[in-house]
Amino acid sequence: MTNQKTVADTSSKKNSNSSKEIRVVGKRMGISFLKAQRIIDQIRGRSYEETLMILELMPYRASYLILKLVYSAAANANHNMGLNEANLVLTSAEVNKGIIVKRLRPRAQGRSYMIKRPTCHIKIVLKEKSFMDQSKT
Repeated sequence: MTNQKTVADTSSKKNSNSSKEIRVVGKRMGISFLKAQRIIDQIRGRSYEETLMILELMPYRASYLILKLVYSAAANANHNMGLNEANLVLTSAEVNKGIIVKRLRPRAQGRSYMIKRPTCHIKIVLKEKSFMDQSKT
């Protein structure tokens, strides 16, 4: 199983006041939808630094996969758009069900047993804090 990440810049070139946002999508992550959902619910709407602290202290295996996506999004924001990581906020984060990978395990007397490995797609969007403050006014 390979994990794919895509990054999209959604800032429009016509309007300079539009918000700059970084989107990262992790496809076919090897974790259950519900296990990833309980972690995403804890970090949605928080700042980047607060998100890192929460994810590093959570004892779940899925938190490591989500932490890698958040790191990747912040690195892309810094490198591609020149944004400061301290000013980033996780505006939206969502988890969708992926495919179920099916494997066969040999059992007694020549029988086989189906093993189902669930996957999920995780989408994380980071925005700069200063642009969010301007859009409210």
